Amino acid sequence: MLKFLLRNTPRICPMENSPLKLVVLSSIFATALFSSFHTSASNDEFKGKSPWPEIRKERIQTLLPQALKAADVDAWLVICRENNNDPLAEHIGCENAGQTAVFLFHTQPEDKAADFHSMAFSPSGESTALRDSNVVNEVVSVARNSSALSLAVNYIKQQNFKRIAINISATNAQADGLSYTQYQALTKELGDEFSQRLRSADEVVYQWLSVKLPSEVEIMRRAAALTAKWQIEAYQQIVPGVTTDADVAAYLKAKMREAGVGDAWAPEQNPNVNSGTDRGHSHATAKVIQAGDVIQTDFGIRVFDRWVTDIQRFAYVLKEGEITAPEDIARYWENAKEGRSAAFKAMKPGVKGIEVDAAQRAVMKARGSLPLMWSTGHPVGYVAHDTGPNLGGSRAVSVRPASNRKLAKGMTFAFDGFFSWYLPDGQAKTISVEEMVVINAKVAEYLIPPQQDLVLITSK
Repeated sequence: MLKFLLRNTPRICPMENSPLKLVVLSSIFATALFSSFHTSASNDEFKGKSPWPEIRKERIQTLLPQALKAADVDAWLVICRENNNDPLAEHIGCENAGQTAVFLFHTQPEDKAADFHSMAFSPSGESTALRDSNVVNEVVSVARNSSALSLAVNYIKQQNFKRIAINISATNAQADGLSYTQYQALTKELGDEFSQRLRSADEVVYQWLSVKLPSEVEIMRRAAALTAKWQIEAYQQIVPGVTTDADVAAYLKAKMREAGVGDAWAPEQNPNVNSGTDRGHSHATAKVIQAGDVIQTDFGIRVFDRWVTDIQRFAYVLKEGEITAPEDIARYWENAKEGRSAAFKAMKPGVKGIEVDAAQRAVMKARGSLPLMWSTGHPVGYVAHDTGPNLGGSRAVSVRPASNRKLAKGMTFAFDGFFSWYLPDGQAKTISVEEMVVINAKVAEYLIPPQQDLVLITSK
């Protein structure tokens, strides 16, 4: 196992009129540090043309038909518009809608040549560009004095669809894009009989978004490698007694700007660098990093303005005379890794999310960890907390429905190995070593090698 001992290298130090002095890393040191596990992580690899347009087409043509069948619906209707668009607009091709546009995805009778059809009822001023993008099979151009919604409803009635999914959901914001006024307009056009055939698109969206294509997993793999690489680089810069948590966060923000990538979640809370007591989902503060601190960095990036990462890396600041972490900190770290291992081994197709959580909780209890409110893990992909099974619920008073959903091939997760204890001041401190995985045909696979050892930071 590789031990990280950061010493005699350029560090982050405050400077007048600037939160950070960004110094050049030792290239020799950096090469040695990363050669064993993140060789594919390049700072410039996400500056090129986005692969999303082609991936989106493949997702619509290959995964969406399966989602419709799994959800037991005949059609899925999405209404798009300018300025306050549906959350899934960019997933189906209506991100540029000005006037109201209606996208419809439906199965077809068995006597048709294809059993799936995608179409858009688009205002004439936008239909040509939409047709050129080739996102859907058919584009119906709607004249300026006509209604896209009326034409779509006429088509629905002609096809006599029995089960029509629309984006209303009480549990998933990604499946809740239909506004109240849009719903009113739709049901008025449909009339009572067809309005009774409407149902939530919850299951369609769940089945579709929860699975990622292999090409998407590879993008996330490269992004995860870059995320972890930068975190280690940031730790290399720390000067105990001088550098603050906010300084470390600013360093990572600078790396993001340089590489042209975005935030995986709320910018004010990404990254969350914490060398003190537990703060949960929070922002980095002006706390000065001291010898004896355990440092948590929770960090995620968004690449190609589409796919996100969620990785945590931990470090320990050596006290004077120490060359390794003290026995108690080393034990807590090993306990957290043991919990991670239990959760990882439990992740496989057909296992419920709550069962993954329970596997780790058993280790936590056996090792004497404080109880924690957080789930072991969550889906990650298009957003940090994506659609899919929740890896939690085994200690909850009420269990989220997503915790009882089963893992399946192609799903991607971020998950933690937990151990929590009391600091001398009586406050809790938690190690939550967070990694990313994809579910394969039989088992889970780490997207990048997991952190095996605490990063050790010298005080001199």
